[in-house]
Amino acid sequence: MSELFACANDLSVVLNISAQAPEIYLRLGEPEMLVSPAYQIDEEEILIVTHRESLLQSLSLEEAQALFAGQGDASVQVWVYSSDADMQILFDQLVMKGRSVTSFARLAVSPQEMSDVLNSDSSVVGILPRRSKMGNVREVYSAGMAPVLAIIKDEPRGVVSELIGCLQSD
Repeated sequence: MSELFACANDLSVVLNISAQAPEIYLRLGEPEMLVSPAYQIDEEEILIVTHRESLLQSLSLEEAQALFAGQGDASVQVWVYSSDADMQILFDQLVMKGRSVTSFARLAVSPQEMSDVLNSDSSVVGILPRRSKMGNVREVYSAGMAPVLAIIKDEPRGVVSELIGCLQSD
């Protein structure tokens, strides 16, 4: 979003941020079915992170799957996002590969909340985009890279085209 605001500022465009019928929809990862034009404007690395003082060290894919499925260390509190969140959908595809996340997992409503929890509690493990990794956290597994897409209803024209071009050039 900060890049979008910077581009709008550079282009002297006023943004109207709305969840109802946006002209540009930003999404992490490709949707299952895409019927509108989409343009890759960036990419993001998905990480499993924990507090720097956590005993949890580097994880393999199998260890990450077991931990988030609830078969790991019982003293570790797993945090995830709602099942319809872009970040969680990607995590499920890249890491869980059809396995279910434990029903004991706590839900974060945003990467900011996830970051706050991870920075304050050494027993927590969660999912963050690399861009949101800050403070007292350490990555224990990289799930992989995902595209950041700008999805629009119709072919881009005018200011929408300029904004997408600006986002792609950043």
